[in-house]
Amino acid sequence: MAQSFDTRYPSVDDLREKARKRIPRFAFEYLDGGCNEDVNIRRNTSEIRDIQLKPIYIKDFKGASIKTTLFGQEYDAPFGVAPVGLQGLMWPNSPEILAKAANKHNVPFILSTVTTMDIERASELTEGKAWFQLYNPAEDAVRNDILDRAAAAGCPVLVLLCDVPTFGYRPRDFKNGLALPPKMTMANILQILGKPNWALQTLRHGIPTFETLRPYTPEGLNLKQLGKFMDKTFSGRLNEERIKPIRDKWKGKLVLKGVASEEDTEQAIRLGFDGIIVSNHGGRQLDAGESTIAPLTRIAAKYKDQITVMMDSGMRSGPDMARSLARGAEFTFMGRSFMYGAAAMGKKGGDHTMTILKVQLQQILDQLCCENIHDLHKHLI
Repeated sequence: MAQSFDTRYPSVDDLREKARKRIPRFAFEYLDGGCNEDVNIRRNTSEIRDIQLKPIYIKDFKGASIKTTLFGQEYDAPFGVAPVGLQGLMWPNSPEILAKAANKHNVPFILSTVTTMDIERASELTEGKAWFQLYNPAEDAVRNDILDRAAAAGCPVLVLLCDVPTFGYRPRDFKNGLALPPKMTMANILQILGKPNWALQTLRHGIPTFETLRPYTPEGLNLKQLGKFMDKTFSGRLNEERIKPIRDKWKGKLVLKGVASEEDTEQAIRLGFDGIIVSNHGGRQLDAGESTIAPLTRIAAKYKDQITVMMDSGMRSGPDMARSLARGAEFTFMGRSFMYGAAAMGKKGGDHTMTILKVQLQQILDQLCCENIHDLHKHLI
């Protein structure tokens, strides 16, 4: 077993439980929760796990490799770190922890516009390999400057988010003061006092802020003013008119994240995207929507020859990845899983989580007698 494997936490579920005990409740519920009644967050995982794979034992099996190539870059595993907002709130310095681990394990790390590390630092930690996810600014000048910074940092892939036209209705975040505008409640303060390690780490690394957006944010804003500024500065709604200038300006690979329909897939192909990430934002936006694996199955079958089809939302293990890859995903991303690792284990958490996911996926391929991830579809039942 790899040196970075801690046998106390052999699964993402174990890491989740440790994270729950280690960080304030408001931070854990922001990470862990979905929207409305949490129907779709549960559906995401349960429908993936309905998929069954058959082993084929009597064959000339030469061993399995989980390596794959995506956009001309070879990666050591078919998974990456999905973009997550406000990471430093959940565990201080977690974006750096995960970026370093992704670089060590040779898997992609996607930086969110609204997380707590800036583009330049992400590029430095990943040797210019970090992807960047853009929340499209309302002002063209801000958008163009962010794109210029991403290009100057050597970012190879720009991910454009399409599935946040509104803020998701998240009851726990309202109760905890984490909706926009945010507020600090007495309950939150008491929770912080009950998690001294988290509090000390936060003091050490500083109050989390939207680092990439710092140049565009007026100084001296209180929490309420910051919420209003964010609401005014960013508009999640996309249309052809808003996408075209980005496609024209960005010279690297362009990916549309949040696709959940054939209609949006066809638009992505027509508008010149290189790939899509089929996703429902981890079940945080539309509780009445489909699980991610349902549209992924249809989209991959119909459009895989025209555009690179990737997936996130709902996967928590190597078997989950194998099932999703078998259904047609060419690559997978996870957000919560890696954040559970960072919150549970601090600076060792990213490395450990990536290690267990690699070990789990390798075991699945070896057990199925499947030599590479591209053949997993042959094992579908």
